[in-house]
Amino acid sequence: IFVLFLTDMLAVPLKQSLYAAYGDVIEAAGEADDANQGTAGRYNRLTPLVNLRSAPAAAGHPAASPNVCVFRSLPRAFPFECKLLERHLFSTQMFIPMNADRRYLVIVALGGEKPDMSTLRCFIAAKNQGISYHPGVWHHPIIALDNTTDFTCVVNENGSDDDCHIYPLPSPLKINPSPASKL
Repeated sequence: IFVLFLTDMLAVPLKQSLYAAYGDVIEAAGEADDANQGTAGRYNRLTPLVNLRSAPAAAGHPAASPNVCVFRSLPRAFPFECKLLERHLFSTQMFIPMNADRRYLVIVALGGEKPDMSTLRCFIAAKNQGISYHPGVWHHPIIALDNTTDFTCVVNENGSDDDCHIYPLPSPLKINPSPASKL
């Protein structure tokens, strides 16, 4: 049996076309609706907010409710060493950077009970891009790069262990920016 262990990955610029299997890129792009008596453009329906535990005892789990919180993330440097992934099986999770200088790092993978490492991708998001993860998408906790960054987060939680599943990687993964990542 041949087993492939990833040891190095390159992070590429975040684009919706590359990220769609994992979630949505949240940004002011495309046509905006006129809002606020013509003083603003409004970009609607940028990502769904999914709560698979919205009804009491939904699928045997206590109901979850929206949690709007802020993560204050300390800056990390390249090469970044990824040692774990996590998932939120019953909820989307959305992050909007509030004060990023330039960029932040996003690491995602598909999978079931554990991540499918053949689907692991790394992205560098610009300061004006937010992200969401589809329910069940494996990802690294949010990673600030250039400065301590506050991220607004929206996730549905009920305080149980099922809010977040963590998977330690068998060996660390080293991530560097690709040459195309000039953010």
